[in-house]
Amino acid sequence: MAERVSVPEDQAGARADAVLAALLGLSRSAAASLFAGGHVTLRGRAVPKSARLAAGDVLEIERPDVRDPLEVVVEKVDGLEILIDDEDFVVVDKPVGVAAHPSPGWVGPTVVGGLAGAGYRISTSGAPERAGIVHRLDVGTSGAMVVAKTEHAYTVLKQAFKERTVDKVYHAVVQGIPDPLEGTIDAPIGRHPGYDWRFAVIEDGRASVTHYEVIEVFGRASLVEIHLETGRTHQIRVHFAALRHPCAGDLTYGADPRLAADLGLTRQWLHAYRLGFAHPRTGEPVEAVSPYPADLQFAVDALRDGRI
Repeated sequence: MAERVSVPEDQAGARADAVLAALLGLSRSAAASLFAGGHVTLRGRAVPKSARLAAGDVLEIERPDVRDPLEVVVEKVDGLEILIDDEDFVVVDKPVGVAAHPSPGWVGPTVVGGLAGAGYRISTSGAPERAGIVHRLDVGTSGAMVVAKTEHAYTVLKQAFKERTVDKVYHAVVQGIPDPLEGTIDAPIGRHPGYDWRFAVIEDGRASVTHYEVIEVFGRASLVEIHLETGRTHQIRVHFAALRHPCAGDLTYGADPRLAADLGLTRQWLHAYRLGFAHPRTGEPVEAVSPYPADLQFAVDALRDGRI
C-alpha cells in the first residue's frame, strides 16, 4: 500500500527530495533513488526530485521491495579479470557495466561483490560497501583498477591517489582531430546547471587538469592517450566535449549517434589503459596494462582499416 505524506507549511517551496527525506527520515540519496525509480507521485503523476512543492501537496510513495542499496552482493561477475594478484592488493580489469561498489540507484554487479564472489579477502578500511576501494572507474568505463587487500595498502594507496603520485593513463577515441595534437586541458568541472546527472566546465567548479597526446589519427576520429592529474567524475568526457571532440559513442556529452552506430558502440570509447604506482610495502614500481575489450578494439580496427 502506498504511503501518503502531506507537505507542511514550513516545507513549502522546498525541493521534493529534501521534503521526502525530512518527512520519512531518509538520507537524501535514498530519497533521490525513490524519485529516480518513479516511486513518488503527486496527483497521480511521477514527481521529479527537483520539483518545488506547495503546502498541502500530498505525495504518494510506493516503496519498492528491493535490497539495501548499499548491500554488497557476493556474486560471480562475468568479465572481471585479475591483472595483478599481490599479497597487498589486487589490480582488476573492470568490464563495462560493472560499478566499483554498491550505491543508491545501482542494482548491477560490482567489483567489491565480484572479488568477494571469487574468494578474495580485501581491506575492511573505508565504508563497508566500499571496503578496499581506493579509486573508482565509472560504470561505463572499462580498464585497470586497484583494490587494497590489507589495511596498510589501503592507507598508502589512498594517500598516493590524494597526492597524485599514481600514473593514471586512459585511451580514448574522440571525434575529429584535437588541435593542438598534444596539450593540457585545465578547466574546472562541476554539476551541470541544467542536468543533475551531467557535469560541465563551469567557472566555480573544482580544479580539473587533463594532459593528452594524439597517438593516431583516423578519418573521422583520433586515438588519444590521456594522463589525469585530477580525477573528477566524468572528467575526460567533459573536457573533450568542451573542446568539441567528445568521446566517440558518448551520446550524453554530444557525440554523433551516426558514428557510434557505424562503430557498433553502445557506450563511450574510453578505457583505463594503464595504471602505475609504487608498491605500498616495498616502494618498487608497479604497472598494470589492460588490453582493449572486444567492442573498443572492433571500433579501432574499423577506423584504422578505413571501413568507417
